Amino acid sequence: MERDLQRQLVTVVAYAGTVIVNGAAVAIPLGGVTTAQLSDRFPVLVTPANYVFGIWSVIYLLLLAFTVAQALPANRHDARLQRLGYLPALSGVLNAIWVLLWQYQVFELTVPVMLALLGTLIVIHRRLREPVAAAAPGWFGWVVVLPFSVYLGWITVATIANISQMLYRSGYRGAPLTEDVWAIIVLAVGLLITAAMLVRERDVAFGAVIVWAYAGIAVQQSAPAAVWMALACAVVVVALIIGVVAGRLPPVRRRGSSGPEPT
Repeated sequence: MERDLQRQLVTVVAYAGTVIVNGAAVAIPLGGVTTAQLSDRFPVLVTPANYVFGIWSVIYLLLLAFTVAQALPANRHDARLQRLGYLPALSGVLNAIWVLLWQYQVFELTVPVMLALLGTLIVIHRRLREPVAAAAPGWFGWVVVLPFSVYLGWITVATIANISQMLYRSGYRGAPLTEDVWAIIVLAVGLLITAAMLVRERDVAFGAVIVWAYAGIAVQQSAPAAVWMALACAVVVVALIIGVVAGRLPPVRRRGSSGPEPT
């Protein structure tokens, strides 16, 4: 089988498998307990409200658009999609594995898998910021770049929550610092990552996901420190997004780059 055709088919199969596993986790549910019920066992201060997890529907719709677009015969030999290789399929496999581990409560393995998924999405994001991809026509931005920006934004939040939940499960409560202080630190780290993505990469979609998640944290939590920090961070990210859209935050030129930054 031609290599590019094989890549297309594997990506389609991986997407279908991911959706089936995630759908089963909700509909059956796998393991006899819902994802939200399991999450509620770990009351950490950086977990957003349950409604926020509805973003998965948006992510899967965006990934469906990508999956269909990459599978079209006209795009079979597209150099930009070839550069992604099997990474999108790998992200789907890791997503499904994480769901299975979580639903069947093999919690100790969820963090390594989540970190692998995060790393895979970071590589995809970097490759989509290469000059050959950055100069792509509009459709490429909407059905290839956008889905993975949103996906990476959410998995960044999910990784923070997953690590926090597993530390809580291990019995760690933040000593010598309080849980409130740790919540402030963790949310600040997320803010710094998002600021870098907006200022350096001009990734508005990534920033929008963080606003959605941080607003959900403010809604879910009752600890004043977590609520106000989450709201403050969300406001800062909104301001940065406005600055990028309005052109008041010019992209940072990467070291060694002689051309304009991708937008």
